[in-house]
Amino acid sequence: MPADAELNSVLVRRQEINAALDNGQEVTFKYKVVNVYTEFHEFSRKEIKNYNTTFKKFNTNKDDYLTLDELKRMMEALGAPQTHIGLKQMIKEVDEDSDGRLSFHEFMLVFRKARAGELDEDSGLGQLARLAEIDVEKVGVNGAKEFFEAKIIEVNKKSKFEEEIRQEQEEKKREEEEKAIRRQQFLEKASVFKFA
Repeated sequence: MPADAELNSVLVRRQEINAALDNGQEVTFKYKVVNVYTEFHEFSRKEIKNYNTTFKKFNTNKDDYLTLDELKRMMEALGAPQTHIGLKQMIKEVDEDSDGRLSFHEFMLVFRKARAGELDEDSGLGQLARLAEIDVEKVGVNGAKEFFEAKIIEVNKKSKFEEEIRQEQEEKKREEEEKAIRRQQFLEKASVFKFA
């Protein structure tokens, strides 16, 4: 789809939504699948992978959503149990599609809001973000020097992601080479036991 046609379709959809809302009609939103690495650019790839690992750990039914019960178990495991009403409120605060459960995208919104300072630290989501956060003390910005260093890093995000991808590829390559060496060593040892 050419860029102008895509932009036109987005604008037409926006006009339809606005007209429906003005008329008091209910609007069903059409969500597209978005790459979390590009959408949540304020987080490194490693942080997103760590959040995804946490998400998958508590997504026991493997449906890619955290239900109320799964969120309850997560909060208990993190040492901040919540009431049933508290859990419902936590979900409601970031549940964009109003399905009563959290997708990974919505789960990431918790950490985005926490990083932006939009969560009350004593709220359920604030506790979730604080307890599941990966080393907040090291990630935080203290003082003007670190602020400007963080800004420079933000500008160079693209190369940072490329570097992380390159490192991941090198690590996979190294693991495959080690596997091939171990296999060769095994075959050499196994050949001793073969009878002629």
